[in-house]
Amino acid sequence: MSKRLEENTGKLKKMLGIGESFDILLREFSFGGKKIAMLYTQGLSNDEYLTMVLRRLSELKHEEISINAYEKIFQLIPFSQVKRIDNLEDCVKNVLMGPQIFLIDGSEQAIVFDARWYPVRTPDEPDLERVVRGSRDGFVETLVFNTALIRRRIRDPRLRVEILEAGSRSKTDLVICFLQDVANPDLVDSVKEKIKQIKIDGLPMAEKAVEELITPGSFWNPYPRVRYTERPDVAAAHLLQGHVLVLVDTSPSVMILPTTYFHHLQYAEEFRNSPAIGVWVRWVRYMGVAVSLFLLPLWLLAAMHPDLLPPALKFLGVKKAASIPIFMQFVLAEISIDMVRLATIHTPTALSTAISLIAALLIGQVATVVGLFSPEAILYVAIAAVGTFLTPSFELGQANRLVRLFLVLITGFFGLPGFILGVLGVLAFLASTRSFGVPYLWPLLPFNWAAMKNMLLRPPVAIQNVRPGFVRPRNVFRQAVPEPARKRGGEKDR
Repeated sequence: MSKRLEENTGKLKKMLGIGESFDILLREFSFGGKKIAMLYTQGLSNDEYLTMVLRRLSELKHEEISINAYEKIFQLIPFSQVKRIDNLEDCVKNVLMGPQIFLIDGSEQAIVFDARWYPVRTPDEPDLERVVRGSRDGFVETLVFNTALIRRRIRDPRLRVEILEAGSRSKTDLVICFLQDVANPDLVDSVKEKIKQIKIDGLPMAEKAVEELITPGSFWNPYPRVRYTERPDVAAAHLLQGHVLVLVDTSPSVMILPTTYFHHLQYAEEFRNSPAIGVWVRWVRYMGVAVSLFLLPLWLLAAMHPDLLPPALKFLGVKKAASIPIFMQFVLAEISIDMVRLATIHTPTALSTAISLIAALLIGQVATVVGLFSPEAILYVAIAAVGTFLTPSFELGQANRLVRLFLVLITGFFGLPGFILGVLGVLAFLASTRSFGVPYLWPLLPFNWAAMKNMLLRPPVAIQNVRPGFVRPRNVFRQAVPEPARKRGGEKDR
């Protein structure tokens, strides 16, 4: 920066396109006989705070700032978040992020004060993670609000909220959140390094783009290797277990990593009820996910090879043949369900119910009447679809849908050998998948009975003494327990 205000403002006008872009503004003032320029972005600035700062500066007299004007103005700005910068690139960066800049004639430094304001919405309960009883707040698109929701739940001075930046043009803010004395430092360093290695011009798709950039091979692997949540209580619970959170500005979804297949099947509702009810809810969900995966290929196998069925299950066959082969009915029905789902998303709310009714009548009733589909196929596809939407993680549900379609196709072409090979192939694929070095099927593979028991049964809070071993926490124990129990618990979990 130059000491001449005209030279600095002239360069900034060219760098920021002032006069070409209507929302980047440069205003020049004279306070106490000293020339001052204010640079800010319209729409990202709080007018009330700006007016307060300008009113305070307008009260300055010449004798007050005739000597060492920069330091005196810096001390007089009635705002808490104030800092110094000494180059024009930092001026540009801060203005585009929202803070305001004061440039003072005769000084080689500028003053940055953070009176930004972002358009925000109320922290409402997330649509995908509703609970009957529990908190109704959720993450929003503003990064500072999201970190505040986490701080409200974990008032620990060892909670670290470190900010990074990615995108050469978007300059997107990312936050890595973890408990310093709990999270594995190697995991934290690995996540930081992966984010720092992001080389791209922008991240308009926010957290999803970040996920694909820090988890190589995402294109061929439909299974999510990070877990998303929009609930602050879920995020706080994972922090206490030793996980690391990644928050991206402009996104209400927080990434939890590492994660496993079974962690995607857990839901906040289980922990908002008594342990007995939580176990029931969890097992209903597990059964629904299993049905969504295996019901269609197993019924197709039974319909194609009735001789495989015991006498008590002979009723499972097709009672009325249709014009289309059975496995093609399943494929077409799956495509139709996705078409209905997408149409409902893109349809105005007032018409979405009508679209659902039309789809149900056309696909369900008319298709069976004209002989395109058999009634049994419609029934089992509907049950599998319910199981898909029963999956807590939307990303896992979509991945299971692709796997189900794969199993239907390979069973339709190759029969029983195809089904067996397909299931073994999917298990081998999942066993080879890792989330930041963690086996995706843990604690099933490698098997860990103590951890598997906690996955199958919702444990009471009073006995949740040990953090999950797959995150390799620095502090294994969550509660004060006797020394013999500490040794047994640590050995079992590890």
